[in-house]
Amino acid sequence: MLSLILSVLFSVLLLVNFRLHPNFKVNTFQAIILNYPVCFLTGLLMMPAQQHFEFDFFNTGSQYALLLGIGFVVTFILSGISTQKMGMTATSLANNISLVIPVIFSLLFITKSGSFDALNYAGLALAIGAVGLSTFKKEEAKGSDTSRNWLLPLAVFVMYGITNTTFNFLSAEFIKTDEQRIPYTLTILIGSMAFGALVLIYRKIQLNENINFKSILAAFPLGIPNFLSFYFLLKALSDYDNNGAYVLPLYNISVIMVSSLVGIVFFKEKLTKLNYLGLLLALVAIFLINHQGFF
Repeated sequence: MLSLILSVLFSVLLLVNFRLHPNFKVNTFQAIILNYPVCFLTGLLMMPAQQHFEFDFFNTGSQYALLLGIGFVVTFILSGISTQKMGMTATSLANNISLVIPVIFSLLFITKSGSFDALNYAGLALAIGAVGLSTFKKEEAKGSDTSRNWLLPLAVFVMYGITNTTFNFLSAEFIKTDEQRIPYTLTILIGSMAFGALVLIYRKIQLNENINFKSILAAFPLGIPNFLSFYFLLKALSDYDNNGAYVLPLYNISVIMVSSLVGIVFFKEKLTKLNYLGLLLALVAIFLINHQGFF
């Protein structure tokens, strides 16, 4: 349970970082790309003294991990933009309600938590409605084109669903012991770093964009909790026999509630009655989706 709690706290800290970037004029895109080397170094420092990291490109598990690393970069960028334009609550809800995708996959292909029944389907329908209600805003930000901002949480929903499903599957397939957890995570990060470097090179050539020093500094408070949230979620899955149908809903419920509270209390985010209804529907949806895991 401790691993799950720590994963939740570090995940919320990521959203707090994104929320603070505009205040310090940080280039969020650059900070996200640069956070992956920080993640990698954090993982190396956390490895036990008797362990060493070896990268085998021709290993099937490594190739899947590299592709997942690319997916994490895309998802993280979407999450950062959505947090700034739509707020912590809406982004967190879209992020965490995406559990419908890995939970369905987990129920059908990884665990034997029970068949997918009418209550699960009802939860899926409520989850989609919850994302829509929680992101609906009558007032748009001044001086910006926000007519399609609602697409950001939707993109976060889809991408987090895909990456979390892949993450859960690869965890079950290729991480058989605790000793494999950090090395495999580092392999995923190699994919993220390689893709990130290509993107930075492209932006330098096409846009003549230079790396901002503030972005380098911001990469550290972003990269360290990013790795730790990833690591402790892996550990929580391992502690519960990779039962994503049980772990992921608990994780997502907690992140939704904590991030919403932080957004309201510390960042004065304003929620409408419809937004609160969306938040309530999200909790009900998560319960219905995973009722097999609770009983």
